[in-house]
Amino acid sequence: MEGVYAFAFAQNIKMNRLKEMLYRDDLTQNEKLLFHGAKSEIVGDIDIHKGRYNNDFGQGFYTGESYEQAISFVSGFEHSSVYYFCFDDSNLKCKRYKVDQEWIMTIAYYRGALDEYKNHPKIKKLIENTKDCDYIIAPIVDNRMFQIINSFINGEITDEQCKHCLAATNLGMQYIFKTQRALSQIKPLERCYISVNEKEYYKNIRLEESRLGDNKVKLARKQYRGKGKYIDEILV
Repeated sequence: MEGVYAFAFAQNIKMNRLKEMLYRDDLTQNEKLLFHGAKSEIVGDIDIHKGRYNNDFGQGFYTGESYEQAISFVSGFEHSSVYYFCFDDSNLKCKRYKVDQEWIMTIAYYRGALDEYKNHPKIKKLIENTKDCDYIIAPIVDNRMFQIINSFINGEITDEQCKHCLAATNLGMQYIFKTQRALSQIKPLERCYISVNEKEYYKNIRLEESRLGDNKVKLARKQYRGKGKYIDEILV
């Protein structure tokens, strides 16, 4: 299989991207094509309780909106693969986030950076909102972006600086499944094989995007200096 996929990719035939396009053509009105990047493979049934507690929104099953998005996070692992899923969002309750203070504070809480304020009424309300839904749609956060959030939590930058820095490193949206009801409306389609040269290709793209994002973050920190509020002004 490596030979076939590596040869095709070397000829600029991106087989997994082509599959993505074909699957999208078959979607009905309430269906969405989603992707999950795995370091190896999914063993057994998908379970919302198997994930780490300190993920962006706690335990759940995490997926993304595109193949390129999914592979970029797992391209550095030898046995990584990308799973395609069809999701029917009919009759489910969704909580949607954007890059704002609510999203930043919620991520910080679940990643363990807000322990000092975990009993604050504002934080408790934020967490209640994440539990009162079947699934969540929110901007993706990687470890580099979480360092920016940490700078806000540590009082080094304001919420406005943090928000614009994070917006500058846009990684797309993620779908997080929080209930068994939502999970029951996901249909597995395929586990895609990734050749070595394809992994290298996307690894380099991610490195280049990281460099560009870092420059945008520096500019945003300067441009919004002195604007917005610090963490201790918000959680008084």
